Amino acid sequence: MTNIPIAIQLYTLREETKKDFAGTLQRVAEIGFDGVEFAGFEGLSAQEVKKLLDRNNLKAASSHISLEELKNNLTQVINDQKIIGSKYVVCPYLAEDQRSEEDYQSLISFLDETGEKLKAEGITLCYHNHDFELQKLQDGRTALESIFNDTNAENLHTELDVYWLTKVEEDPIEWLNRYKGRTPLVHLKDMTTDDEKFFAELGTGGVEIDAILELGNELNVEWWIVEQDVCRRPVFESIERSFNYLKRK
Repeated sequence: MTNIPIAIQLYTLREETKKDFAGTLQRVAEIGFDGVEFAGFEGLSAQEVKKLLDRNNLKAASSHISLEELKNNLTQVINDQKIIGSKYVVCPYLAEDQRSEEDYQSLISFLDETGEKLKAEGITLCYHNHDFELQKLQDGRTALESIFNDTNAENLHTELDVYWLTKVEEDPIEWLNRYKGRTPLVHLKDMTTDDEKFFAELGTGGVEIDAILELGNELNVEWWIVEQDVCRRPVFESIERSFNYLKRK
């Protein structure tokens, strides 16, 4: 295993953070994670979140911030990131009514402009993919290619999700190499080898996790981020299995 730190995307623990945000961060730290990637603060202030991070010796790897929040509350987003010590903001998801050809063109402009504003504040904007961005646009490119190729590389970096790439039969390694120098965050997620292609603990499925890990230092990956959208085991058991798999590497 490389010396790259490991975070958990807290969306994986969304039911747990709703019930007990502080206790969830404590469990994450006890498992051994170095940091967390936020998916909201569940009503806590950035100052309260920072105290919990410090208490548990955790770092803020990054924060998923909705497109609406980026558009409407960017100043607050920037202030919160500075308080919790997060250097990365990630646009995490596009709703179904945000995926037309025209939507993508306006998204590309917005990401470029917003990334430039964040960069001026010492924060890097990233984009996290699912499977729908791999559909082709009218010019023959995938939406994901357009997003990264038509933005300034300094204004927008990647947070490639290796599960979603694999699910649509794209090669995560090829994508990571293609955007070398723009891959500070990588979502590690495995996929069952049956027809269901369900979310799986790392090392138990068909995604080339080991080969991806070997590229980490060469690609200047700053955080491996574990995410499992749905767990069929108790969720803390699932994330501990994934964490232990990474630590054995």
